[in-house]
Amino acid sequence: MGKVIAIANQKGGVGKTTTSINLAASFAAMQRKVMLIDLDPQGNATVGCGVSKSQIRFSSTQVLCNEADIKDALIPTTSNFDLLATSQELIVAEMQLLQASQKEYRLKTILEPILKSYDYILIDCPPSLNVLTVNALAAADSVLIPVQCEYFALEGLSALLNTIEQIRTTINPKLHIEGLLRTMYDGRNRLALDVSSQLLATFPSRVYRTVIPRNVRLAEAPSHGTPVLHYDEKSHGALAYLALAGEILRRTTNPVKKSLAEQIA
Repeated sequence: MGKVIAIANQKGGVGKTTTSINLAASFAAMQRKVMLIDLDPQGNATVGCGVSKSQIRFSSTQVLCNEADIKDALIPTTSNFDLLATSQELIVAEMQLLQASQKEYRLKTILEPILKSYDYILIDCPPSLNVLTVNALAAADSVLIPVQCEYFALEGLSALLNTIEQIRTTINPKLHIEGLLRTMYDGRNRLALDVSSQLLATFPSRVYRTVIPRNVRLAEAPSHGTPVLHYDEKSHGALAYLALAGEILRRTTNPVKKSLAEQIA
């Protein structure tokens, strides 16, 4: 049975889409069957995977509006994972979902028939709390939260944790935090070190050991329509995401025990 991970943060610009693309590619490189769902109307994950509009027969819009089967909409990428692409038309699906009954469970219902076909299904969420994000959290087993180590990131994290708790108590009781990922990390920056220390103190077993550094190759790869692993496999960014995939696989095999503070949070 595939594990569904929503990659979410209500704050934009924290490396959410970069993590979605590169984690999918890293899992695929480790011989895991992976699907990436682009659920952000900006469509950055779609572009970052090298998929052009001409390749999209059916997008997430048609799938969510029950106008196409998800199996017909999936696009195989050159990085050996499947992509459910999107475009700005996804705003149409968002408007339709707002008027639908059981609107929170549309994506969950769509994914249920194909869960056994994948080891991991990753969902790149929009940087806001809307019906699309709620659908992702309702369908997910867990949430991976990219956190940029800066002051305002902590405020955004607090809001997201409150949202996750609300979803868990009202819609999806199994939802939990997969992990907190420090992104765009610069160890020479005092604030980054301080924020990182606060995260480790509050969530000692939920913050990944792996840190995603600021890396030129990582920033360049999306403009070439490819994950950094296939753009420059020896770059620090590529090695970091491979390390993250390995860490997640190990945690899946040997779950970590949460501290009392984390259980309360």
